[in-house]
Amino acid sequence: MKNGTDSFVFLGHWPSAGSFGFNTDILATNLINLSVVFGVLIFFGKGVLSDLLDNRKQRILNTIRNSEELRGKAIEQLEKARARLKKVEMEADQFRVNGYSEIEREKKNLINSTYKTLEQLENYKNETINFEQQKAINEVRQRVFQQALQGALGTLNSCLNNELHLRTINANLGMFGAMNEITD
Repeated sequence: MKNGTDSFVFLGHWPSAGSFGFNTDILATNLINLSVVFGVLIFFGKGVLSDLLDNRKQRILNTIRNSEELRGKAIEQLEKARARLKKVEMEADQFRVNGYSEIEREKKNLINSTYKTLEQLENYKNETINFEQQKAINEVRQRVFQQALQGALGTLNSCLNNELHLRTINANLGMFGAMNEITD
């Protein structure tokens, strides 16, 4: 450091009458040059550097503010989406429950309709059976009646002679005549 102070002392002792000299002490001259350069940079560059840092700071703050706004909007949209999802889930559950209820109702209606149809078919079957039974009974009665009538006619024809036949006809005509008189 002695050389550094000697340099300042040496500068103070320069003769003022036109002599010019070189300082060969590299360390002393570099410190002076660096201090001058730093001084100039600080003096002139302080405003530029300050403006650059302020601009950078404003951009960072604006970016943070924009990010916060976007984050807020994203949170708001997320809450809306969650609310819509909850609403849709509730509607889906309601549709599911209503669908099951509707299926059960349709199932009961189908079962009831099937029972009614089966009951009607059973009644129709019973009516058909009764009708066929009555028809068969009537046919049997007609055949029995026809056979009995044929048997009676055969017996009458074999037993009747002309005289008995004429008396029977006259007796029947007398009954018809009496019935006509009663009705008139």
